Amino acid sequence: METRDRLANVGLLLAALVSWILVGIVVTTRDPYADLSSGYAGAVLIGLAVGLTAAPLAWLVAFARHRRIAYNGDWFRAVRRGAWIGLFCAVIVVLRLVDAFQFPIVLFLAAIFVVAELTLSAER
Repeated sequence: METRDRLANVGLLLAALVSWILVGIVVTTRDPYADLSSGYAGAVLIGLAVGLTAAPLAWLVAFARHRRIAYNGDWFRAVRRGAWIGLFCAVIVVLRLVDAFQFPIVLFLAAIFVVAELTLSAER
């Protein structure tokens, strides 16, 4: 693991910590049913926080799977996977906010995200 990889991991995790603090502030001070825009802002913040948390973890999983070798494109793939996970969490929060949350819908969305990621990360 190079110094730039360590710095990227620490930087993303610190950004995730800041966004989790912002999530805590929004969740404890705003009512999403009284002010609908705060619900959407909370969904965006939760998606951002989850995505920023998942990206370095996805890179570390790939790094461990490759027997501690960092390949070209691993960071791009990890950030993309973190973005998918963050988007999925934000969509779940919005579905819950508008009272449209149903388990089959969530499974369908998860299947769409998994198929999209498998398609984008297929070896050519």
